[in-house]
Amino acid sequence: MKRRPVCLVCLFLMLCLYVTDLVGISMINGNPLPVSVQKYISEHPKFTVSGEVQECQAAEYSLSVYLKQVCLTVGSEQIPIENIKVYLNKEEQIRIGMFLRVCGKLEEIPGPRNPGEFDSKQYYACRKIYYQMKDGEVCDKSTGYSYFGQFLQEIRQKAETILDEAAGAYAGIFQAMILGERGNLDAETKMQYQMAGIMHILAISGLHISFVGMGFFRLLKKAGAGNGVAGAVSAFLIYAYGVVTGGSVSAMRAVGMFLVLIGAGIAGRSYDLLSAMALSAIVLLLDAPAYLYNVSFLLSFGAVIGIGALTPEICSLLNLKKRTAKSLAGSVIVWLITLPIALHAYGEVSLAGVILNLLVLPTSGIVLASGIFALPVGIFVIEIAKRVVFPGKCVLFLYEKLCEVVGWIPHSTWIAGSPQLWQCAVYYVMLGVAFTGVKWGKKAASVALVIFAVVFLGYHSRNGLTITCLDIGQGDCCVLKMPGGENFLIDGGSSNKKNTAVYQILPYLKNQGIAILDGIFVSHTDQDHISGIEELLELCAQNLATVRVKNLILPDWDTTGGEYEKLKMLAEQTGIRVQTVREGNLLKAKEAQIEILAPENGADGSDTNEDGMVMKVHFGKFRGLFTGDIGAETEKKLLDSMEDVDFLKVAHHGSKYSTCQGFLDVVSPEIAVISCSAKNTYGHPSADTIKKLEDCGAQVEYTMKNGAITVYTDGHSIRMKTFCNEKTA
Repeated sequence: MKRRPVCLVCLFLMLCLYVTDLVGISMINGNPLPVSVQKYISEHPKFTVSGEVQECQAAEYSLSVYLKQVCLTVGSEQIPIENIKVYLNKEEQIRIGMFLRVCGKLEEIPGPRNPGEFDSKQYYACRKIYYQMKDGEVCDKSTGYSYFGQFLQEIRQKAETILDEAAGAYAGIFQAMILGERGNLDAETKMQYQMAGIMHILAISGLHISFVGMGFFRLLKKAGAGNGVAGAVSAFLIYAYGVVTGGSVSAMRAVGMFLVLIGAGIAGRSYDLLSAMALSAIVLLLDAPAYLYNVSFLLSFGAVIGIGALTPEICSLLNLKKRTAKSLAGSVIVWLITLPIALHAYGEVSLAGVILNLLVLPTSGIVLASGIFALPVGIFVIEIAKRVVFPGKCVLFLYEKLCEVVGWIPHSTWIAGSPQLWQCAVYYVMLGVAFTGVKWGKKAASVALVIFAVVFLGYHSRNGLTITCLDIGQGDCCVLKMPGGENFLIDGGSSNKKNTAVYQILPYLKNQGIAILDGIFVSHTDQDHISGIEELLELCAQNLATVRVKNLILPDWDTTGGEYEKLKMLAEQTGIRVQTVREGNLLKAKEAQIEILAPENGADGSDTNEDGMVMKVHFGKFRGLFTGDIGAETEKKLLDSMEDVDFLKVAHHGSKYSTCQGFLDVVSPEIAVISCSAKNTYGHPSADTIKKLEDCGAQVEYTMKNGAITVYTDGHSIRMKTFCNEKTA
């Protein structure tokens, strides 16, 4: 390290940023704007803002515009609020570098509502964006714009069009690899590549920058240019390429390191990979400190450390000389270095990727080269461009088949859950000890320590019963982690959110290390209870879900409808066992049991709410009651089978037609959770229902206010924790 002072500076900067976050200074987490400005924005319905157009993108229903150096107009005062993202309410002719005045409602970028959910707030903080404006209306725009910026934008748009026409069904992958545009990738491809552990090839990285940058440099050298001219031109082109591809962290890291490489060549100095990497990290962190917690930042720099620093050293110590052995060692080392980062972010990691990357990394250059060479050809003759891109399409077809094979292989993905920070720290210490052991010739002991470190990272203690009510919008979804190791899902759907399985349910399960659902209980078949379950079963049928399901448990109705039969069909296609239950059924787990209280015998399912499934969980002295969407009519029928409970999932999202006084007099819950959306149109939860719950002594919690709500019990005592506000009781 003494010979690499830049690395020491980088480590010191990262430590300082981490300390500022610990003491509560909003540089990495939260909103760094003054509290007075935040309060003013939250209290006013509409604003006029002005700023410079940095980027334009076509959104699903509108045009999204990124504005930089934004000012909020308050009377005659201009208040700077960093950058914002604006969704325009109609099509506009927008050019890069224009100055816009836009009117609309400002909303703070939302954070995640459930463990494991994607953190939009942190992602946009890396671009210094803390607010978004929906339904924006352009009040005024300048005639002037950035000719260079608009030129780069048009190049990107033209390149997208060429790849669309030349690559056909594989255009989305080519666009992601060459232009950094992932918006055109279909969801199935993303999932396949993630399960196979090759998602990283879809990001602009050192491979792309080296191919493009060194290609230009060598071409200019052959043309007779000196080091200075060739280096300067190549550096400018690579910087422009980084801007064109959206300026992702992996791209800008690679651009920074390439600029250092060129600069070292021009100055006649030696190039040190770790120092170049550290300098790139310093520049990125000084520009946006939020990168310190950014997954892409950590994975990108972690991979460089693994490849550039540790792999050569390990290969030398192990005397590995064959190329295949070195490649395998490099793949394993990068996997080990980035493992805690990947698990902390996603809760899972591909085991197949370690081997698959040995084939993918050497051949991805074919895809990259064929796509890049097709671009200039496609400007003139698109038919020739189709031939140029053909080798790359063949390689992508091979990747597609490999991903399908991985999907069929059991346990090709390890769902270990998100480790605690102290576990990650201990893991890296053990890796350091193992590395030292290799130096001392203790190879067998070092390998054993590495295996132990990996297992340790995936260890999660399970003491007692855990119930988590996820915030899934206007809907219901509860996850039961039983004390004996079983896991159950109770409902899973939303009427105002799409793709809840992909964005809420599965991320939570993976975050908790839940690889197998022993059963999915469906209280009834309304969409706000089953849309996510249908989606999950469809993913299972296509081998796109790493979480496996054993049983689908439906209410035993004499008459079933279309949604009921669809669930059965999806389950049967996947080999999931379908069970039906009614009052009196008892499902025994190892240390707890689930009692079915409804539907009653002879229920025909004509009223899905009133004929829904009602469940009671027994664990020691603890009782938890799950009531679906039943109303007062069914509640009264169940009074004879009711008792005092500790936890109540309030029926029908807190509707005034449920949770009657007679019912509450009997169950008298200690904690009552209402699952609903803050923007629902049904008036949920009812003020009358809330008052009745509070009057009976219940602590009432809402997913719309606190995000996911988790209740823990050892069978005697009970405690509760909320995700968003970090409230415990």
